[in-house]
Amino acid sequence: MPTCNETNISPARFLLAGIPGLEADGPWISIPFCSMYLIAILGNSLILFVIKTQRNLHQPMYLFLSMLSVTDLGLSISTLPTILSVFLFNAREIGIDVCLTQLFFIHTFSMMESSVLLAMAFDRFVAIRHPLRYASTLTSARIGNIGLAIIIRGSGLHIPAVIRLKRWPYSKIQPLSYSYCLYPDVIKMACADTTPSSFYGLFVVISTLGLDSVLIVLSYIMILQTLLSITSRQERLKALNTCVSHICVILLFYTPLISLSMIHRFKKKALPESQILLSYLYLLFPPVLNPIVYGMKTKEIRKRIMKIFQNYSTNKLQWGH
Repeated sequence: MPTCNETNISPARFLLAGIPGLEADGPWISIPFCSMYLIAILGNSLILFVIKTQRNLHQPMYLFLSMLSVTDLGLSISTLPTILSVFLFNAREIGIDVCLTQLFFIHTFSMMESSVLLAMAFDRFVAIRHPLRYASTLTSARIGNIGLAIIIRGSGLHIPAVIRLKRWPYSKIQPLSYSYCLYPDVIKMACADTTPSSFYGLFVVISTLGLDSVLIVLSYIMILQTLLSITSRQERLKALNTCVSHICVILLFYTPLISLSMIHRFKKKALPESQILLSYLYLLFPPVLNPIVYGMKTKEIRKRIMKIFQNYSTNKLQWGH
């Protein structure tokens, strides 16, 4: 808890943290971070390029995949400036306006990613359980409305929290726990009664990430029931194969999130290093691995990407001659 009195309250500034015990190795640590950001940005941009340029991929499954790539890009760009500034330049001080802007986008894109994963689960549910009604159920207009609802839901729930954080007084320069700003971290620095806002934050998490995860599980329970009713083993495996990539990205997103929540809940018994490591895994691994998973497991995406690289190699050889 910060020490708060009228003499030390000033325009809020925070100190971002690195990895405990490895502060001197920041430039070396920045190399894997830079590599992950590069892979995330290039991978998701490539997925978006392939889907946009191939008209036969303008189908619900790939439109939802493009939404996932947009949220992954947003999440990567939200954390990139401060993480690299801390590890590469040891620039740790951050003003409240910049901190709250980053906080808003990190939490908004995280919630949007959860919403997109739920929409993708619904897509797989309709495709497997009601294949004849698939095209009429998931029309382009309806997918657009789902995308708009995801944006409104993700941003709308966090605007009140950010406004409240902006209005509170803070005690001079306060050290944060991570290399970026998160709501539970910043709220602890306020010189005010934060109990109502803490309950609001809990409500937002339960009504979004918690509800989404429950609905995704229910969707897959119904998908599994449908798969078990299919008599042909080949058809059953074919239908299941369309869900493999989605299941992988769900695990990539929710596993570190749930683990991090458990550590926050029982943090007195957990090492700080494990909490910090999981926070980086939660924010960095999904944007890095999601395009790789879909690039490897989705035949249409894989073929298009291979064709792009083949054309690039052919053109390079022609230019060489």
